[in-house]
Amino acid sequence: MKCPYCKAGDTSVIDSRLSDDGDSVRRRRECQACDKRFTTYERVELSMPLVVKSNGYRISYDRNKIRTGFMRALHKRPVPAGQVEEAINRVEQRILALGEREVKSRVVGEMVIRELKKMDDVAYIRFASVYEDFQRIDDFREAILSVKRPAGAKRSRKPVK
Repeated sequence: MKCPYCKAGDTSVIDSRLSDDGDSVRRRRECQACDKRFTTYERVELSMPLVVKSNGYRISYDRNKIRTGFMRALHKRPVPAGQVEEAINRVEQRILALGEREVKSRVVGEMVIRELKKMDDVAYIRFASVYEDFQRIDDFREAILSVKRPAGAKRSRKPVK
C-alpha cells in the first residue's frame, strides 16, 4: 500500500479491526519512510454480471436502474425506503447467486416483479402493466385477479364480467 503523503511503497499495518457493519476491515497503517499514519478499508468487491437486453445489447448492471423501477412503481405508496433497499439487496443476491457473467434483463425484471408483488399490490400492478406491456383492459383484470387469488389457487374457467 502506497503512503498517501510521501508515496513510498513500504507501509506496515499497526492495527486491524472489523468495521461496525461487519462488511469491511479497517486497518491503521504507518509509513516506514515518513512515519505518518493513515487508515485504509478493505471490502469485498463483487462483480455484477452484464445485463443482456432483449435487443441483444449488453450493459453494465446498474443498481440505480433497479431503484428507479421500484420507486416509480411505489410512487405515493406507503412502503418505507428501508424495505425498498432490502428488496434491491435480495434482487442483487439472487443475481450473484446465478453465478453467471451475463444475465438477461427479463430475469432481472422477473426478480423485481416478485419483490413488488410481496411489497404492495398497487405497485405490482403498475410495474406489471409496463413490464408485461399490457395492451387490453383484460390484461389488467388478469393481473388484479392474480393478486386477489390466494397462492396456489387455480384459475376459474368462467370469464370475469
